Amino acid sequence: MYGLAPRGALLGLERVRTACAALDHPERRFASVHIAGTNGKGSVAAMVDAIARAAGLRTGLYTSPHLTRFAERIQVGGEPISENHLFAALEDVLDRFPELTFFEAATVAAFVVFAQTKVELAVVEVGLGGRLDATNVLEAPRATAITRIALDHTDWLGNDLASIAREKAGILKRGVPVVVGPLDAVAHTEVRACAERVGAPLRFTAQDGDLAAFVARHPPALLGAHQVDNAKIAVALAEQLGLSPDAIARGLGEARWPGRLEMLTTPEGTVLLDAAHNPDGANALATALAEQTRDPARVALLFGAMADKDAISMLSTLAPHAQHRFYVTPEGRRATDPARLVEHQPGRIAPGVPEGLIAARAAVGRDGLVVVTGSIFLVGAARAHLLGLPRDPAVAL
Repeated sequence: MYGLAPRGALLGLERVRTACAALDHPERRFASVHIAGTNGKGSVAAMVDAIARAAGLRTGLYTSPHLTRFAERIQVGGEPISENHLFAALEDVLDRFPELTFFEAATVAAFVVFAQTKVELAVVEVGLGGRLDATNVLEAPRATAITRIALDHTDWLGNDLASIAREKAGILKRGVPVVVGPLDAVAHTEVRACAERVGAPLRFTAQDGDLAAFVARHPPALLGAHQVDNAKIAVALAEQLGLSPDAIARGLGEARWPGRLEMLTTPEGTVLLDAAHNPDGANALATALAEQTRDPARVALLFGAMADKDAISMLSTLAPHAQHRFYVTPEGRRATDPARLVEHQPGRIAPGVPEGLIAARAAVGRDGLVVVTGSIFLVGAARAHLLGLPRDPAVAL
């Protein structure tokens, strides 16, 4: 699988369609929910999966990328698929369809696993964009969703919100209800136009009083004000699936999504992990930090970002909340040079994640807060180090 990574991302559906047809269409053998968006789609997927399991359904969950182990991407019943099952599915797909990319092979393998394990509902997160993403071979999901839309992956999806919104809305299907979270006015217009064009019934959550009241009574376990918006989307999807209010409430309270405003209590002190990797995500993290009203002198930031992300904007947002700043080079693909970050916001460069964590903790002491953010790959490495977890290599696909 990792040998396919240099191919990068090749948008288009024909290779996956061909593979699925040769495998007798595993993607048609389970009900599904399909979720796109710039930020929040993974959190929404985790909540919908938890809700469906609370309702007694056998679920599959497909997300990307992974934090620590590749198997996290393909879950059944709330747990990563066993390595024996995973390896068998991957081996078959790789042997039969050598033309697939890394993400395409993972997607086809996930659909094979879900069909083999007879999941009743698969919750599928889009990888990149929507219209030409490998997951968009799902022809008739029970419902779709679009979470927040922001500037990200502009080299693939377009350099303005309208273009990105059109790509995300490419998952909409005729007659399939779509739930839409809070959007900028431009993105809102584009998504509405697409829904009307394909004939997809719309439900906007931002001003929905019933959803707001339900989530206020049954707040999500996931931390952060932005998770309230994500919870509204998850509730609306669950209602579309016909799941009971009791199951919805229990699922919201039981959902877990590691690395997203995740507080870890270690013997050395508290660490906050957040996979924010674009300005929109950084704003959500900054809001959460402001709500904690911590003295910035007692907060250390361990930050690293990929070169194709707006690291300077993110750092400008986060720096006022952390007086101590440490910079590292994340794995995954070409990263922003930490020296450039130091020029923008003074700080120290650490040779690696373990050294950065040690230096950050020394700066704020046991009672201070260490915040790790800027890249999901950095967060995954830090989480594995802090918890002593085995770790597969990071890959930005």
